[in-house]
Amino acid sequence: MTDGRDERDGARLTHVDERGEARMVDVSAKATTARLARARATVEMAPATVAAIRGATLQKGDALAVARVAGVMAAKRTGELIPLCHPLGLDHVDVSAVVEDDRVIFETVARTTGRTGVEMEAMTAAAVAALTLYDMAKAIDRGMRITGVELLEKRGGKSGVWLREP
Repeated sequence: MTDGRDERDGARLTHVDERGEARMVDVSAKATTARLARARATVEMAPATVAAIRGATLQKGDALAVARVAGVMAAKRTGELIPLCHPLGLDHVDVSAVVEDDRVIFETVARTTGRTGVEMEAMTAAAVAALTLYDMAKAIDRGMRITGVELLEKRGGKSGVWLREP
C-alpha cells in the first residue's frame, strides 16, 4: 500500500495520503449531520468479584459509578488520545453497565452534531470504563479479562446506518 489504497479491496484509506503517509482527514467539506455511535466492552471475572462489585464492597468504593464517570471523561478526550482523530464537541455520552454472574458489560452511546462520526468516542468510553473497573477490582481478582471492545452501531453522515450483526 504505497498510494493510500487498501491492497485487499483497492478502497482509499482516509488516513493515508497518495504517498502512503499518515494524515488527518479534511472534513471541512462534509455536511454537518446528527451522529450516533454505540459500543461495548466486557470484563470477565470470578463470581466472587462480581459479588463485591454488586455490593460495592471494594476498598476503592463504588467501582461501577467510577467506571461510568471514567468512560464519559475518556470520550471527551478521545481526540487527545487517538492520533489523527478529530476533537469533537460531544452532545451526549452515556455509559451503562450490565452486571452478570461472571462479567460486567459496559455499553456506551456517544452523540454529536458534526462533520465526522463518534465511533472512536464510544469505543474509547467503553474501553476506559472496562480498564477502570479492572483497576478498581484488581486487588481481589488479577485474573479479570477485558474482551470484545467493539462498535455496535453507527448512524449519521454519508454512509448512513451500520449495525453489527448479532
